[in-house]
This record gives sequence, C-alpha cells and structure tokens, in this order.
Amino acid sequence: MTAVHVPGTPAIEDGQLVSTSPATGVEAGRVPVTDPSEVAAAVERARAAGAWWAGLGFAGRRERLLRWRSLLARRIERLAQLVHDEGGKPVPDAIVEIATAIEHIDWAARNAGRVLGPRRVRSRLIVAEFSGHLEYQPYGVVGVIGPWNYPVFTPVGSAAYALAAGNAVVFKPSEYTPAAGQWLVDSFAEAVPEHPVLSAVHGLGDVGAALCRSGVDKVAFTGSTATAKKVMAACAESLTPVLLEAGGKDAMIVDSDADLDAAADACVWGALTNAGQTCIGIERVYAVEPVFDAFVGKVVERAGRLTVGADGADIGPITMPAQLDVIRRHIDDALARGGRAVLGGADAVRPPYVHPTVLVDVPADSAAVREETFGPTLTVNRVRDADEAVRLANALPYGLGGSVFGRERAVAIARRLRSGMASVNSALTFAGMSTLPFGGVGESGFGRIHGEDGLREFGRPKAITRRRARSLLPSMTFERTPGDVARLVKAVKLMYGRR
Repeated sequence: MTAVHVPGTPAIEDGQLVSTSPATGVEAGRVPVTDPSEVAAAVERARAAGAWWAGLGFAGRRERLLRWRSLLARRIERLAQLVHDEGGKPVPDAIVEIATAIEHIDWAARNAGRVLGPRRVRSRLIVAEFSGHLEYQPYGVVGVIGPWNYPVFTPVGSAAYALAAGNAVVFKPSEYTPAAGQWLVDSFAEAVPEHPVLSAVHGLGDVGAALCRSGVDKVAFTGSTATAKKVMAACAESLTPVLLEAGGKDAMIVDSDADLDAAADACVWGALTNAGQTCIGIERVYAVEPVFDAFVGKVVERAGRLTVGADGADIGPITMPAQLDVIRRHIDDALARGGRAVLGGADAVRPPYVHPTVLVDVPADSAAVREETFGPTLTVNRVRDADEAVRLANALPYGLGGSVFGRERAVAIARRLRSGMASVNSALTFAGMSTLPFGGVGESGFGRIHGEDGLREFGRPKAITRRRARSLLPSMTFERTPGDVARLVKAVKLMYGRR
C-alpha cells in the first residue's frame, strides 16, 4: 500500500500515473504515463492493427468480441472490486454498471453485420437504369476519451460499437480511473491477442488533447460540457469528426395520476445512485400540486434510509475531491435563496462523503437548479400542472435524459421533453437498453452511442450505384439530344407535376 497526496487525486510519480481510493487514500493501481508526443505513434500502431481487424469481417470480429464479453462476465466480481477500490463506487453499483456494459458488447457484436453490412437500396423510376448499394465502412482509428464516473459502461458504449464496426480504438481513460481503463484493455488483449486493436494512452488533460490532434479518424468523448467544447475545438483544427456526450441536468415530472411509491423509488435511485455522479441522474423534480407533499414525504423516507460510507454502504465517496466544493455551493445557494432542506442540508458535505440531500421550494435561477451538481442532492419543486413542468424542465440548455411518472399523459409528456432520451414510469432505464440510441441535444452534446444509430456512428456510409441497363432518359451525358431533354421535361411533369 502506498499513500499518496490527497486521496482520490491523480498523482504522477516516476513517470507513472498513480490512482488512489477517494475514501481511504490507498493505492488502487498505477500505469505508465504516455508522453503527449508519443500519442500519434500509438495511433499509427492502432492503424496497422485496425487493418487486420477490419479484414476479419463482421463474423470474425463478432467471434472475438463475444470472447471478450465472456471473459468480462466470468470476472465481473474482480472488475467490480477494482472499480470500487479506485473510484469509491459501491460494489453492487459497479456490478450493475459492468453487467450493462457486457450487454452492449453482446448486442453490438451480434448486430453489426445486419446494420452496417452491404445491402441493396431501392432505386427510383427516373434513374431506374441504376441499382443502388449502401454499406458502412470503418473510419480506421477511433479515439475514445472516457469519464471516471462510469469507467466501464461509458467507454465500452463507444469502444464496443466502434470495434464491432471494424475500427481500432485508442482509449484515454480518465486520470481518476486509469486502472479500470487499463484492465479493460488488458482483458481485450487476452481475448484478442493477435494485434493491439484496443490500446490505451494515459495521463492528464494534455494527453487527451494530443489524442484529438493525433490523426485519429474520429473522437468519441464523454465528460463535462466545458471539456466537450475544448475537444470539439481541437478536433476542428483537422476537421476530425466528434461524438460528444456532455453534461446534463435531467428532470423528472410527476403527474397527478402517478404511482407515487414507484415514482419515489425511481427518483431516489435515479438521483442518488453512484452518489449522484451520473450524467443522466435525476437532479430536478417537478411534481404537480395535488401530489407534491405526499411524493416528497415518500422520497425523504426512502432516501433517509440510505447508508453512507466506504464499504458496504449504499452511497460511497465523491470521486473528485474538487466536486465537494461545487456540491456545497449549490446547497448553500439554494438555502440562501429561500429553499428548504427536508433531508440533509448545509451539513451534508462531510468529505469525502455527501449525505443525501433533498431541497424543496428552490428558486428556478439558483445554482442547484441550473447547474450540474453531480452529487447526491435533489431539488423538488411544485408546479400547477404538467404543462408548467415541461416548460421548467426544458428551460435549461442541457438536454440529455429525463423521466415522467403518470398514466394517461405520461408518454405524451415524455415526447415534449427537450432531451435525447426519456423514461416513462422508470428512471435511467434507456441506458441499459442496447437497442436504443443514447445521447443528448443542446449543451448535452450530439451524436449517439448504443443501438443501430450507435453502430452507424462509427461507420462511414458508402453509396455505390451500378448501371444495369441503358438510360431511357439520357441526361448525364453530353451526348444527350434536344429530344432527350424534351422527354425528360415531359417525364418530370408527368411524375411530379400533379397536385
């Protein structure tokens, strides 16, 4: 055991990135730091490996990805313990995270050929002499920049789909969870020993910036909105396409006909799982007047039962020590502006932990409502009706996920949320559904991982036409005659000119 600096804060010692538990300060792992000047060389090595990987075809990649999936499944407890040791996440939460990642690997491997493989596309009468063909070709090398809060699920959501599409991946894990990131790379190398198709570069922000400028063919980033803008600016220098999954401030709407027990249960889970350090976590609730008091009571009762601590607790430590100041500021600002703490409050921040906090009657312009908190806190405000709830939910520039509880109008309300995803009578469940795309709008980013859209995100659409007969209406040739043009005009009017 090696004690280093502030618990949970990354440290570089003798050319190695040292990762420690935010709860205990005990070392969880160390990995060699990649000099920014060496990142481009890592990408070139990946490019050579990627040529072999693409040449395997969908069937060959499927067999190897399923081999990796099986390895992760067999060692799920071992990886969950590492995630706990390094980031403080409770082991049961880590198990759920890894199980979801395994499901995504399985779906991507099994469906890539169907979604991305060559297929015939129907032609149209005016160009009936040509057949149309479409396929999705791999970009080459995809750079994946992962976060610390879900160090397995989130990067796998990009990497597995990129790999299934035929790309090599260079992965830059968060400096707060490098050991878990390297574990993923090492396990893949064990399942696919032939070439380094999935590799890692480690370090601080300068290594991530170098990856953006390294010549990768696409970058998939997950992190804060502020960092997403920096990633996009760096990639813009070379017109490298980006997929950005940035911050969120997701809302739950509780309508008058909601099952309040189910709503409260989902709310507490959606807001407080992983100590609230979830980009799609529920941070705001708008409950209609008739059910507000009963709903708040049920939330407080459930959240008040949760335990906080390092081992065996429901809620673990805050992974990034600096985030404690943000959480404390949000709670203090909400209370100073007239909000009330019905659970937790000003003394909830007890480093490295934050105890569950439920705030009510918080002004709409407060930091706790407008800014991403990333802690086990929740604001619950009363509204007249669902229309007011939708208006307030959509008032922020974020648009990642959301939740609606109700019966008659719930689906209609969910459609009105300005978000990339929404759960009806549940919370966060869209993340685990491998058949659905995952991503946001506005300051929550753009592009999609997961599902068919997630596979297509990592393939270039390649359109091919093939002549199958002579042209009855020759137009794309300088050999056309005035008669040909006249017949074309007549055909266009006949086919498209009628009302």
